[in-house]
Amino acid sequence: MLKYKIVLAGAKNVGKSSLIARYCDNVFNEEMMDTIGVAFKRKKMVVDEKREIDLTIWDFGGEEKYRFMFPSYVNGAAAALILFDTTRKETLDDVRNWVDIVDENADENIVKILIATKIDLKKERQISMDDAKDLCEKYHCYEEPLGTSSKTGENVEKAFRKAAEAIMNVRLQRCSKCGEIFAKKLKICNYCGADAELQAFQF
Repeated sequence: MLKYKIVLAGAKNVGKSSLIARYCDNVFNEEMMDTIGVAFKRKKMVVDEKREIDLTIWDFGGEEKYRFMFPSYVNGAAAALILFDTTRKETLDDVRNWVDIVDENADENIVKILIATKIDLKKERQISMDDAKDLCEKYHCYEEPLGTSSKTGENVEKAFRKAAEAIMNVRLQRCSKCGEIFAKKLKICNYCGADAELQAFQF
């Protein structure tokens, strides 16, 4: 089974814990307590119709006093979901700080995905998706930012599926002989022994 580590980053109260709770346990709590330090959950996902992957999803307290811990945990992560709260403009401004930490400490091929939270609060919105798109391009995030709502569940599963599929596209290749997928870092297929031809794996 393929196993990948995903980290969530973002300012305090952007909704990291709520996003994980909705995805992993299908629950939403308006009074979600702040994360103290770090926490994680595991979730299995079926992709490519038959392939099961195991995700370890790490949550970090967004307060300044916890940020010193983030660099050591982002090391080895396959993807970083960087969250901002659509009702608080300053949380988009804070994205740069989280991106810098990821870029300085993570693997070169880490997938960065910009996630907009609380899109159900339309009347309170302070950030346009166009502003987020500009930031996404500036920091070389994967595709366009994705709007989510942990309260309604909108796009929550899609966020993690997008991350999983992006990870596999970046890290895996498909054998042109037997059709199985294996790591791009390998020079031969570990299923049939054929020479790798770097045939990209795509969903």
